Amino acid sequence: MAIKRKFISTRLLHKGMRIDQAVKDSTGRALIEKGAYLDDFQIEYLLDKGIGGIYISEGEADPDELELQIPQYTKDLIQKERKEDRKKVRLNAEVIERVGKGVQYLFDNSDSENLSEATNNVSNELIKVISDSDAVAVDINLIKVSDEYTFKHSVDVATMAMIIGKNYGLEQEELRELCTAGLLHDLGKSKIPLEVLNKPGKLDDNEFALMKQHSLFGFKILKERNEFPESIMLGVLQHHEKMNGKGYPQGVPSNRIHKYARIISVADVYDALVTKRPYKDGLPKRVAIEMIMAMTQELDIDAMRSFLKSIILYPVDSIVHLSTGEPCKVVENNKQNVLRPRVVGLKTGKVYDLANDVACASMLIVD
Repeated sequence: MAIKRKFISTRLLHKGMRIDQAVKDSTGRALIEKGAYLDDFQIEYLLDKGIGGIYISEGEADPDELELQIPQYTKDLIQKERKEDRKKVRLNAEVIERVGKGVQYLFDNSDSENLSEATNNVSNELIKVISDSDAVAVDINLIKVSDEYTFKHSVDVATMAMIIGKNYGLEQEELRELCTAGLLHDLGKSKIPLEVLNKPGKLDDNEFALMKQHSLFGFKILKERNEFPESIMLGVLQHHEKMNGKGYPQGVPSNRIHKYARIISVADVYDALVTKRPYKDGLPKRVAIEMIMAMTQELDIDAMRSFLKSIILYPVDSIVHLSTGEPCKVVENNKQNVLRPRVVGLKTGKVYDLANDVACASMLIVD
């Protein structure tokens, strides 16, 4: 909605309207700044001063403009209520590029005798970055998902899997193995013909049947090396298996699915949902999370819960919009309910505890 300037009688003003002019005293000092959201005290002041009408603006400003328009009392409230996010993964573009190229080398040289050594080198770099940051969460807005078949996909899945694994309770050596399995989970796609792998549209039944074998192909590649632990090989083999036994390539029951595969599966499903393909748009992150929460028959519950504790959807200090239309600033995240943080309304200066306040039960973040 475009911003429009409108003159309105002071008697018709109400709290939350945004003023489009500065109100000054006789010395020229601004008593109400242009762009401020009016409160009851300011409206009463205008009426007492006999000001018949003022200009207001209708429509939403962009985030940068909203920052400039936040009244001081609301800024003070935000600072008082603000609680830092949990420590997050920090992967700069250089690291992502370097690890991605490492994964590409592994895919291009899957028959190499030094596959195990090269894999360890790539894994160690990603593990070091995550370990050095002591991260326990990942801002999924910073995960730059790309095409399903690019190598950054493997980096994204391995990164998310490691953080999920931390919250799942894995030991350090298990996290190292999980990282390797995450980086190699799609290694078998190196054996899929490029015309199928890069097809700009949905696969036919035969092509899809072949694609479903990629995890088995990856398992065989690793098994032939005779240098990888069975746990890593099972993480690669079973990352498309489902808890209801309806996954692939083997359709094994839940009690035979390795915990690495259960964790990688959640990260892989999320990445697939938000990724744009030639034949579909990626889903909004909020919608993808809601879909994962509904997949209780397919995904491991503990891995799903660990995923939800691992992600930050609305980082502290980000501006969001409630279903009421009000813009808000996030002041605290709730790791028990990633979709419902604690926010402060920029129009009302009111704190909305979306997860715990029953008065907020009908409110949703829509943007």
